[in-house]
Amino acid sequence: MKEFLKAITMGACGALAVFTSFSLHWPTWVLFIAWVSYYLFGKSLRSALYALIPITAGILMGVIIQIFGGIFSKYLGAIGFSLAVFLLITSLTYLSKIKWFSNIIAWFIGLIIFFGVHPHIEPKPILSLFIPIVAGISFAFINDTITSIISKEHKN
Repeated sequence: MKEFLKAITMGACGALAVFTSFSLHWPTWVLFIAWVSYYLFGKSLRSALYALIPITAGILMGVIIQIFGGIFSKYLGAIGFSLAVFLLITSLTYLSKIKWFSNIIAWFIGLIIFFGVHPHIEPKPILSLFIPIVAGISFAFINDTITSIISKEHKN
């Protein structure tokens, strides 16, 4: 019975997440990437917040790559964008030495989100990426909290 209730909870949270995402025209896959991040980085709001810092940095790195890639491409042609990627990804070796930026996986999640959505390089579209990210973390937290309660109640 416990596993059934956990399954129903996960299904309901997933269905509600998809319904919300479709209704509000969010990229659903971004919501689910954030959901996975919650579990990948420690299953707590605190660990999710710590992961959100390098995810954000990854998104900003994507913006910088896009800008410099465009500039370099004007002068170097097709290799310009690759040069921008090379320079910025190389910097991760050094940036990952900083405590808040040490999670390289989270950096790449941010890059994946940025290049997957490919928003206009303007504040509003970039900031709007964080709506499905926060929603995904929230749905994961809700799902995890409810399944933990189910597990505790069925132990007694």
